Amino acid sequence: MNKEELYQLSFQLILHSGNARSFAMEAIQDAKKKDFAEAKKKITESEAELSEAHKIQTKLLHLEAGGDQFMIPIILIHAQDHLMNAMTLKDLAVEIIDLRQECMQQTTRKGSVE
Repeated sequence: MNKEELYQLSFQLILHSGNARSFAMEAIQDAKKKDFAEAKKKITESEAELSEAHKIQTKLLHLEAGGDQFMIPIILIHAQDHLMNAMTLKDLAVEIIDLRQECMQQTTRKGSVE
């Protein structure tokens, strides 16, 4: 793989990771508005973007395992950083949405008991 191809894959990683992160943040905002159905849709979109990023990452790993040697450009390290941040944010977004939903359900139950 030449340098240009490696840069192209790095930018694709950044693109999909950035999209995944944005969808996860949008999901948190939807949950804040108590729109849990939309929040779940955004999480699904985030997961789809992460899946695309993971395919690129896996391709690079397979190429290296197959004997290809790369000069690792800083942009690839940056792309990996974006991916890890997006994965972490998506996981946290799922937890935040679940917590907000549980809190709302408890508040609703308390209101109906009184």
